[in-house]
Amino acid sequence: RGHRLAGVMSQPLVQADFAGDAADVARRLIGATLLVDGVGGVIVETEAYDQSEPAAHTHRGPTPRNAAMFGPPGHAYVYFNYGIHWCLNFVCREAGHGAGVLIRALQPTHGVDVMRTRRGMDDERLLCAGPGRVGQALGIGAAHYGLPLDAAPFTVLAAPADAAPVQVLTGPRIGISRAVDVPWRFGLACSRHLSRGFRPPRT
Repeated sequence: RGHRLAGVMSQPLVQADFAGDAADVARRLIGATLLVDGVGGVIVETEAYDQSEPAAHTHRGPTPRNAAMFGPPGHAYVYFNYGIHWCLNFVCREAGHGAGVLIRALQPTHGVDVMRTRRGMDDERLLCAGPGRVGQALGIGAAHYGLPLDAAPFTVLAAPADAAPVQVLTGPRIGISRAVDVPWRFGLACSRHLSRGFRPPRT
């Protein structure tokens, strides 16, 4: 059943929509809408991670901390970063593989006043410009670990079928020290809500 969002119908994403390679899912999520208890917005920046490369939390195999990423696709993997903020990831691939997509930035559209209160700021451009800011603005915490993305409190909606195609930028991931050149960061072109701009491609 579709959801009416901003006057158009949007289809909820289900477990099968997350079963592909993390990089493919990360790219396709640009322009989708993410809500947590009705608060959120349009996904404008993502990063993909896979157990095959050393920047992934799953690279060395399953642990109690990363167990959700080895579970079925379409679930939330959250972690407490630098002892400061929670980050939200969408689990991808088949169960047992260990891949996911980090939600790096949103364009706020729903519950903006709630996000402003949680973040303690008014600048809408910066409310969700970065994974820690996303986590704080959406109220993400340990209680969301492992929850399915196709059930409350989550709502993940594909971009409407009749929406204009989006231009997706690609570049290296941010804030990592391994596999730094892997081009698995994706962003919505011309968005003012990105956590950081994209470097021009090397020639």
